[in-house]
Amino acid sequence: MLLTEKKLEELLVPKHISKDDFDMVAVEAKKKNVPLDLLLTEKGFIQDSTLGRIIADETGCEFLDIKRTQIVEIDSDLLDYIPEAVAYAQKTVALEQDKDTLKVITSNPDNYTFFKLLEKKSGKKVKVFYVTPFNIDQALKRYKGDLRREVKNLLEELEKNPVKKEQNIVELVSLLMEYAYTNLASDIHIEPLSEIVVVRFRIDGIMHKVAEYSKELHNQVVSRIKIMAKLRTDEKAAAQDGRFEMETAVQKIDVRVSILPITEGENVVMRLLMQRGRWFTISDLGLSESDLKKIRNNAVKPYGMILVVGPTGSGKTTTLYAILQYLNKPEVNIMTIEDPVEYNIEGIHQTQLNPAKDITFPKGLRTIVRQDPDVIMIGEIRDEETVDIAINSAMTGHLVLSTMHTNDSATTFPRLLEMGAEPFLVASSVNVAIAQRLVRSICQDCKEEYYLSETELKYFDSEPELAELLKNIAKVDDLSKVKLYRGRGCKICNDTGYYGRNAIFEVLELTEELRNLIIGKSSSDMIKKKATEQGMTPMIHDGIIKVLEGKTTLSEVIKVTKI
Repeated sequence: MLLTEKKLEELLVPKHISKDDFDMVAVEAKKKNVPLDLLLTEKGFIQDSTLGRIIADETGCEFLDIKRTQIVEIDSDLLDYIPEAVAYAQKTVALEQDKDTLKVITSNPDNYTFFKLLEKKSGKKVKVFYVTPFNIDQALKRYKGDLRREVKNLLEELEKNPVKKEQNIVELVSLLMEYAYTNLASDIHIEPLSEIVVVRFRIDGIMHKVAEYSKELHNQVVSRIKIMAKLRTDEKAAAQDGRFEMETAVQKIDVRVSILPITEGENVVMRLLMQRGRWFTISDLGLSESDLKKIRNNAVKPYGMILVVGPTGSGKTTTLYAILQYLNKPEVNIMTIEDPVEYNIEGIHQTQLNPAKDITFPKGLRTIVRQDPDVIMIGEIRDEETVDIAINSAMTGHLVLSTMHTNDSATTFPRLLEMGAEPFLVASSVNVAIAQRLVRSICQDCKEEYYLSETELKYFDSEPELAELLKNIAKVDDLSKVKLYRGRGCKICNDTGYYGRNAIFEVLELTEELRNLIIGKSSSDMIKKKATEQGMTPMIHDGIIKVLEGKTTLSEVIKVTKI
C-alpha cells in the first residue's frame, strides 16, 4: 500500500467514504492481507481513477488514467529498459519514449532511487506517472509473449536437456496458469487425445485452443497439478477434486481442480476464481432501474425467498453475492451453506458443503436455523428436503436466498411444486424470482455502428415475432432503420469483437394475482403472461434493450434466449 491507513483515512473520510465503511474495509484488508486502496475500489466505495488522482496529488506525482489501448500498444523494445522481475518488484513499466525522455508508469511513485538508476541506464530523463495498482497489473502482463511460442520453447528445452524435465514440467504448468490469468480465462481445460494433449481456455464463455503438447508429458503434467491441489498422484482410475492458491502481482486466485479419467487418460479442468473484480454491487450487475428497485425492495424484507435461476454458468452466484454485499451490515446475521464457497466475504458466516462429514444442504440448513440468522443463503435448491426447510425458514422470520436451474422466472414455481412443495406455501414464501443469462460484451475499443445487411434482413423473414419485437423496442417501422453495434476486432479483444460479459435479466416480483395463479397450479406460460401484463420485462426484451444500447450483439442475445 502506497499510503498508510491513517493517511488514506485523512484523504477519504468523510468526503469520499463514511468512517464506518472505511473502518469495515480496513479490517477486511488486514485480514486478507490485501492493499486497502485496492479493496476500497473493488468494493465500489470509490472509483479507481478518483482514488488514483487523490494519491497522485498527495505524492506530488502526475496521475495518468491509462487506457487499455495504451497498455496493449507498449513497444516490446521499451520493456527491455526494465526486466520483468524488476518491473514486478518495483511495480513500474516503461510506457513511451522520445529522444530525451522516458515515460514510465508506476504504482510506487516515491521510489526515487530506482528512477535515478533508470535515468542512468537509459541515458534519458525519466518522467514518472502514477497509475492505479490495477493498471500496473495490466501493464505487467505485457511481459508475457505468445503462449504457443513459449510452450514450444519449453518443449525444445526438454528435448535438449532431459535432466531438467521435472523443472520444465513445473514451468509449463505455471506458464499455463499465468496465461489463463493474463487472458481473463475462467477455466483451463487440459484434454488428452490419442496422440497429443490440447489445452483450451474458456474466455467470456467461449472455448479457445491455446496450446498443445506431447502425450508423453501428460502424466507428469497431471501429477504436478495433483501435487499443487494436494491430491493422490497414484490414483489414476477415480475422479478427484481439489484446490490450490495461485499468487499474482496484485491478488491471490483460488483454483478449483477437477480430474476425470477418460479413455485417453486423465482430463483436467481448472477453474480460476479471481477475487479482483468480483466485488459487484447490485448496481453493477446491469439491471434496469425498475428491476433494481424490485430487488432492493425485496432484499430488505425481513422474511421470504429471493431465487436466482438459470443454467450453469449464467452468473447466478455472482448475483447472489452482490445481494449479500448489499445486506452485509453489522446488525444483520448472515449465514450461508454453499457447494463450494466460491468467495469469502468478511462479516458473513459461510459453510462449505461436505457430505463426507455429514454436512449436506438439508442437515447444514437445520443447523444454520439454530444459529439465529437473519439471512440464509443456500447455494442451490436441489431436492424436496432442501425445499421444505428453505420454505419453512422463509415463513418463520428469515430472508432466504438461493439458486435453481430453471429456464426462466415463471418456470421456477412449477419446478418447486414438482419438488413436492405445497402450492400455497410457495405462493406465500417466494418474494421474487430473478432469471438471467450471460452475453458477451462488445469491445468498446473497436465498437462500430452498422445497419442490418440484406442477408440479415432475410433471416428475420423466418422470425416474424423477433422482427416485430425489435422494431417495437427500437421504435421504427422498418428493420433496415435499426441502428446496431458490433466490434470490428482489435488487439484488446484478440480480434473477437468482444471483451468481457454482461448479464440480461428477467425479474418476476410476486403480486396477489400471481400468488393465486401459483395456488391454482397454473402453467408457467400463464404466470409469465400475467407477470408481463403487470410490468415484468421479459429476458429477451432486456437483451434487445442492451443490444440497442451498444452493450452486446443481437446474435448473443438470440443464442442465450433460444428464440
